[in-house]
Formats: sequence, structure tokens, C-alpha cells
Amino acid sequence: MIINSKTGKIRKNYSLRELKEAANFMRGIDLVALNCAGSGHTGGTLSIMDITAALYLKVANHDPQNPDWSDRDRIVWSVGHKAPSLYIGLGMSGYFPLEEVVLLRKLDSPFQGHPHWLKLPGVEFSTGSLGQGIGLAVGAAIAGKLNKKNYKVFVITGDGEWDEGSMWEAAMEASHYKLDNLRVIVDRNYLQIDGSTEEVMRLDPLEKRLASFGFKVICADGHKMEKILEAFARADKVKGCPVALVFRTIKGKGVSFMENLAGWHGKSPNDEQLIKALEELKLTGKIDVARLKEKAAVYQKKMDLKTEKQLPKFKKDYFWNRQAVMKVVMEPNRFGFGKTLAKYGNDERIVCLGLDISDSVTISKFYAGHPERKQRFLSMGIAEQSATTVAGGLAREGKLPVLSTYGVFCSQRNADQMRTSICYGNLNVFFGGAHGGVSVGADGATHQALEEISVVGILPNMNLEVPCDSIEAFRACEYLLLQIKGPKYVRFAREATPVVTTEKTPYVFGHANVIRFRGEKANFIEAFETVLGEKYKSEKEKVAIIACGPEVPEAMRAAWILKKEKGIETRVINVHTVKPLDKETIINAAKDVQVIVTAEEHQKGGFGSLISSAVMEANLAKTPKFAMIGVNDRFGESGHPWELMKVFGLTAEFIAKKVIDLL
Repeated sequence: MIINSKTGKIRKNYSLRELKEAANFMRGIDLVALNCAGSGHTGGTLSIMDITAALYLKVANHDPQNPDWSDRDRIVWSVGHKAPSLYIGLGMSGYFPLEEVVLLRKLDSPFQGHPHWLKLPGVEFSTGSLGQGIGLAVGAAIAGKLNKKNYKVFVITGDGEWDEGSMWEAAMEASHYKLDNLRVIVDRNYLQIDGSTEEVMRLDPLEKRLASFGFKVICADGHKMEKILEAFARADKVKGCPVALVFRTIKGKGVSFMENLAGWHGKSPNDEQLIKALEELKLTGKIDVARLKEKAAVYQKKMDLKTEKQLPKFKKDYFWNRQAVMKVVMEPNRFGFGKTLAKYGNDERIVCLGLDISDSVTISKFYAGHPERKQRFLSMGIAEQSATTVAGGLAREGKLPVLSTYGVFCSQRNADQMRTSICYGNLNVFFGGAHGGVSVGADGATHQALEEISVVGILPNMNLEVPCDSIEAFRACEYLLLQIKGPKYVRFAREATPVVTTEKTPYVFGHANVIRFRGEKANFIEAFETVLGEKYKSEKEKVAIIACGPEVPEAMRAAWILKKEKGIETRVINVHTVKPLDKETIINAAKDVQVIVTAEEHQKGGFGSLISSAVMEANLAKTPKFAMIGVNDRFGESGHPWELMKVFGLTAEFIAKKVIDLL
């Protein structure tokens, strides 16, 4: 119930009819918010909405006027990508004006792509990396017992999320401690990103499995409000053990062209689809779509002005493709990863392990158009740690296992497995760290890999590549896959970034390239000359910008700005191989220049500290001034990828300004 925590009186008591109407209306607001965001998770937010309405408007005791009320029931969203449903539940309850949710996934908005409790009252925990919310809920439930509180803890999970081993660890703990104040909710819609849960990684008989872990299991139709309320009421009568409420739902519920389609997992409706969906929900005219979209647009314009104001100014606008000259082609460098697997997939040794975002990270290119390869594609579900150890087993038997997922999970969730099972034994496993840096954009901090160079680069026996574009990504992946025997990791971005190399550009694993600006051309790529670092002869440049990954094109653009604006000659060094590091090329630059600036789409120092240590350990008679461009000891943020590049000070303008300041 929505309660006045000071008086104990109910602020609003919804009837069954009102709850049904509220849930339907909430679906409409959800669709509008996702449309305004231009991204997000439609299918799952629609499948969980009836349960959300029941929880926030009827079942859970909470007070929007006192979000930290100590006796409130806790609602934990382990399935963090369904955050829009959480936000709408809070808005409907009165925590803030409901219309504010149209600022979903926008820069500086409290409505992040995944929930963050420090940004929005009513959010209990920051979540996003799947499989962790149930453990948080167990901790909150144990605290309730220790503090002799009567509150209940509800934790909302997705069914695909139960692929994660941490879910079952927490389930054992819940039973062991007899947490009858814990309600584990499963949104059982039978779909995850890569398809049916039963084809990706079989969960059934889920109810029996949960019961075997000590849960009292209650099953109900997750779209019939009467059955939902009845299930929660039955749970309240259970004593001495935790309760699992398995609600059978339909992904995309309420919109015919979205229902039961895995493709709507991480997709938002366009304007035409929004209108049609609202018609089907019988909400046409009941939601002022135009006003809400205008609210979102006005906010975005405000953020655009803010980000542009932060950008260092020069005589011209040198941003990508803003001038009549220096045009550049944009392509995601993840495509290079997929092309490598497509080209060499006939090698019977190669086995690919999918981790539920196969199309997005392009590992599915391995079997696309080649059905005979499908038997060598293992769907591992959302289970990064287990997949890593399975890959180790395959490698020990002579296979060439390749696995890929978001870089933040690939590098950190399974860090111990990578360290002990793979690197310690020097096993031949290829990790594809996808969507590195801020390129994942509006998904926000939980999904933005800003620490992996440090985490992966410190591991003995590991080989680490951070290619600058899609062509270099292909060449790096080709070499890692076929030439390197041992652990290897490639970090690549999600967003389209400038293509600044060709097939003729020098590429030698472990050897950096030197890039020099030679004058404006019609095409950006033609304005530069690239040579292997060991073959480069000093041209008495004052500055070296040493970069990796998508920061290499930014360093090149900074060299253009510095020459045009200040007449400064710059040596750009592309360190595509971060480990082993080409110290010779770096030290030669340190001998020749007055200023070194490093650039990384990463926490400042992950890459920059490797460069600085190489310079300092050389014990030169004279060392240049030194600075780093990177994310300054903070977590990421929801926003458009290029917007975030500006906000975090990662673009060429910031690099050029840093050089000028040092000189």
C-alpha cells in the first residue's frame, strides 16, 4: 500500500479495476518514454508491467513522501534493464511527476538506462549486471531479521537471468537462512536476447529447481491482476522459507506486433509504431504524446547546449564531417571481429561461445550463412564465468574457443576465471571484449567498460589488442585467432567510429605505428601518412599523442587542429597492441618531443600509466612534459555515445587544448 509513514494511514487504495487500468496506462507511458529515448528494452518492460502495478500500487508498503522510511518494503530490480517499468511504478506512486520519465536515458537524467539508487529516491539498489540483485535482496532480508523489522523484500528477476550461477548461490543462501521475508519474483516470459530461454540454456523445470533449493514456489498468470494479487497473498502465509513467485508472462504484452518476439528485447518503438501500439492499448487521446515528446526534446536541446559549451573552441569546427574537406567514413570496429569469424570459421578447431548478445557483438557472423558451423556455436546464456571455464576446457583439448560479450562483463565479472583457469595455464582462449568505453551510450554506467585495460592488461600471459577501427580490428583478430597461442583479448567499440586505416596500412602485432598529418585532403584518411614506429625518423616534432582504440582517430584529428590553428607538428602513435607494449617506439618519442599526451577511452591511467612507466623506466636524461586524456576516476553515464565523448573530455578538441596548455 502507499502509506503515510507518519500517520500509518493509506494514501491511496487501488481497486482491482483501477489496478488493471493503471497497468494498461503504465504500458502506454513506457512506450512513450522508450520512444523519446530512442533506445531501451520494450519487450521485458511490457511483460512485467502488471506485476509492477500490483507491487507499487497495492502490495508493497512504501511512502513516496518518505522514501527512506525504515519500515518500508524493499523492491529490488535485479533485472536492471527493465528500469523504465521501475521508474513508472515510482512515478505512478507519487515519488515524482510521472511525465518526468520521458527523460529516460538522457544525459544528467536520474532515469538512467539501468537504475542507480544514488540518483533517484525510491530506487533501492544500483543494478544492471545480471544475477546480482537477488544477493542484494538476501542481504536486505537478513538485515530485516537482525533488526527485528517486519518489512518484506521483493526482488524482480528475469528468467534468462537465471543462467547466472550467482542466482543459485543466493537462492541457497535464502533457503539456508530461512528468509520467509523474501519474495523472489520471476518474469517467466520464455525469451531472452538470443531467443527462447529453452533453446539458449534450458531452465525448465524451473519451478522444481527452485523448490529443490528450498523455496515455496507459487505460480500464477502474470497478466491477470486477480491472480497476481492472490499469489502475493498466498506468499504472506508462508513461514520458515523464502517464496518464489513464478509469473508466466508474454514479452511485449499488449502490443500485437511486439508479443513473443525476441527482437523487441532491446529495441524502442519509432513514431509510427508508437501510434499503432497506443491504439492497440486503447490509449489514443489519453496520453498527450506530443507534449511529452516536446518535453523530452527541450531537455535534449538543453543537454546539447551544455555539452557544446564544454567543448574547447577553435577558429573552425573540426568535428567529424563538419567541413567540406577531411571527410571520413564511420563504421563500428566490432564489425572487424565478426568478419574474422566469418572468414575463418571453416577451421574445425574454432568453437564460438555465445553469451546472449550474439548479434550485437557480431559473434553470430561465425555461423551466419554457414549452417554447418552451427554445431560449433555453443549458446551459453548469460553465464560469463562458466563460459570462460568451458572455453578453457575446449582449449586444453586443442580447440580454438572464442567468446564475446560486453567488455565490462568479459573482463571483470569473470576476472578470476580468466586469471586462474585461462592465463595461469596459458590456454588458447580468445576473448572479445565488446562495446568498450562509452560507446554503449544510453545503457549507462553498468554496461560501459572503462576499466578493462587495467584488469586484463595486468594478467600474465595475456595478449591485449585495442584496434582503432574496423579494418584494424579485422587484422588484429585475424592475427590473434590464428597466430597467437595463449590467452588473447581484443577490445572493440559498439558505436560507429572513423575508419582511418586501409588494408595497406602497416600492421605488425606488438609494434606501434607512427601517424603524421601531411595536409588537408578531401578525405581524412588521405591527409595522413602511417609508418611502423621502428622505421620512423624524427621530424623534430614538439608533440607526441600516444593513443589506442577509438582515441587514435581523435588523436589524428587533434594533430590536424594543432597544425591548422597553431602550426604545431604532432607525432601520433597508434598503440594497437597494448600488451606486449612497443616500448621502443614510445621511448624514441620521449627522446624527441617536448610534450607527450596519452589518450584512452577508459579510466585515466589504464593505458596512460603503461606509457608513463615505459618512459620513466628508460631513465632518460630529459623527459618531456606529460599528461593523460581519459575518464577522470568516475563511472559512466547514460547519454548518446558522441555526447558522452564530449562530456568526458575525450574528443580531439580536449586533446589539442591539453597540448597547447602544456606548450
